[in-house]
Amino acid sequence: MTIASYNIRLLFWSDFFGTMNFLQPVLTLFYLQRGLNAQDIFIVLFCWSAAVLVGEIPTGVYADRFGPKCSFITGAIFRIASIALLIFASEPWMFFLYSFINGFSATFYSGADEAFIYESLKESHQENQMDRAMGKIQSGSFIAMIVSVLFGAYVAKDLTTSQFDLLIMLTIIFQIAELVLTLFLRKPKRSAEPFENPFRQIKEGFLVIRRKPLLLLMFLNVTLVFIPVGAVFKNFDQPFLTHAGVPVSAIGFFYAGAAVLGFFASRSIGWLSSHYSRIALMFVTGALSVAGLVLAAYAGSGLWLAIGVFILLRIVQVIRYPIYSQISNDYIPSSVRATTISLLSIVDSCCDLAVFLTLSFVAAGNSMHPIFLGAAGIALVGMLLPIRPLNE
Repeated sequence: MTIASYNIRLLFWSDFFGTMNFLQPVLTLFYLQRGLNAQDIFIVLFCWSAAVLVGEIPTGVYADRFGPKCSFITGAIFRIASIALLIFASEPWMFFLYSFINGFSATFYSGADEAFIYESLKESHQENQMDRAMGKIQSGSFIAMIVSVLFGAYVAKDLTTSQFDLLIMLTIIFQIAELVLTLFLRKPKRSAEPFENPFRQIKEGFLVIRRKPLLLLMFLNVTLVFIPVGAVFKNFDQPFLTHAGVPVSAIGFFYAGAAVLGFFASRSIGWLSSHYSRIALMFVTGALSVAGLVLAAYAGSGLWLAIGVFILLRIVQVIRYPIYSQISNDYIPSSVRATTISLLSIVDSCCDLAVFLTLSFVAAGNSMHPIFLGAAGIALVGMLLPIRPLNE
């Protein structure tokens, strides 16, 4: 077995346990039950992105210097601590702190995960299979989601404190299992060679982006579509579904159904990219994202339309990111891969902050209509930005 096959298989199971978040299908309802309103939820998202902004460069250097494996272990410890904080959270500032720590933990994976996978493939002479590998690993999260969302939504059907506490404790147990699996990852040779000067890494990362401006434009294409769909809609899809008439206990079934479709979509990315242009796939999924958000704004209490929009917006993001990952990693040299991706993630965090701040002004009430319309406009700008493979 090659090092790429071994690591991809282990990361599949690691992603499976790490995604086993039993609170996820009722997280927004959990916030509302604890007294937060729509503006508070945007502040929670804002704190997450602010932590990413603060942490991306130092954790990217940390990953390049000490290796992605060490970075994953550190990030897992921070994430477990953040989830444990939710047991005691009763005031808005405690949720803001949870979000900040959780966002900071994500920066230990940002860049490091793609760098680790790409270098593993490169050592096995399979670097042209990055999108397939990302799709395979990503599919593990959908299997976990099927289980966790069904169980989580059913257990929390009454939205009581004891039910939420049980879901948090179960989530922590599975996060610990992911941490244990991470210990068995094998370091690719290139990932095991630390730099002597971390400031040189940052400089080299900046130079990569400066010399290849298309890399930045491609990243903006992905992130300006992802934020409205993967952050804004995802954090309001629970009240969106309940407003359309879906019972809380049934939300898990819709999450699970979307996860099943997401699993097959992830497993089909290799087939899709071999039969269709990656650029065409990026454009089509971007257009569908915009259309889905516009429909969400006008879905109102239409049950079947709301369900269709929910599934559509879940699936399009499954396809987009692995394809972008293949295209973008071809641009980045091995020596500063994690640092460069982390620098791009800083741009993502700035976009997050701008989008959340902008949409928070139209979220004064609890109406989803202006939020989703604003998100659709932002996604439209993103999908129109150019994206090109390296050989062009």
